[in-house]
Amino acid sequence: MDPKDLKGRGVLITGASRGLGAALARELAARGARLALVARGERELETVAYSIRADGGEAHAIAADVGAKEDVYAIAGTAAALLGEVDVVIQNASTLGPLPMPLLADTACEDLERVLAVNVVGPFRLTKALLGPMLLRGRGLVVHVSSDAATNAYPRFGAYGASKAALDHLTRIWAAELEGSGVRFLGVDPGEMDTAMHADAMPDADRSTLARPETVARAIADLIADDSIPSGSRLELARSSP
Repeated sequence: MDPKDLKGRGVLITGASRGLGAALARELAARGARLALVARGERELETVAYSIRADGGEAHAIAADVGAKEDVYAIAGTAAALLGEVDVVIQNASTLGPLPMPLLADTACEDLERVLAVNVVGPFRLTKALLGPMLLRGRGLVVHVSSDAATNAYPRFGAYGASKAALDHLTRIWAAELEGSGVRFLGVDPGEMDTAMHADAMPDADRSTLARPETVARAIADLIADDSIPSGSRLELARSSP
């Protein structure tokens, strides 16, 4: 397969209303993918989907919260109905938790639960909901968007870092359990990007040193199209410290 060609693949992207998710949506649509886009912000999400359709692509907006159990199964069913087959799932939706980001000792248990619900439990539920048809077809790809906070202990990144570490390990366990099934799992650390989330976490950061989401999206799209990458891999696109 041409590494730039994703024509006809059904792709579900969570957290698709802005930042990396929106950039991925536009990049994958330009490569011919058919998209189901998920985010809580309906107006922003519809804007992204409309811009893709205006350029001749296929994009459907699904306003929902991956951190809400009752939303996840509706996401899976709606995406399957719209796309026919979901070939690729990009688990990009994420939350930092309360802002400014507190020390662990000052983190409310309820806030930790919310971060885990969005960053770990939601992706787990969504994968389970979409996995059966992938296994029957003998092919599929789930991409977990990670962070260097998953592997480095940064003060005030406690809830977020713990959630991303758990997500990384889910990637490895899914891959080990489904080895030989044709369904692959990849973890991708996109590095630091010039996004609203990064600004929320580190408002004093020098934006000129940060990668553009569009640049990162192109690299991730290449990875998605490369069927030779071993399942369970954790791929680092750029590394720098908060």
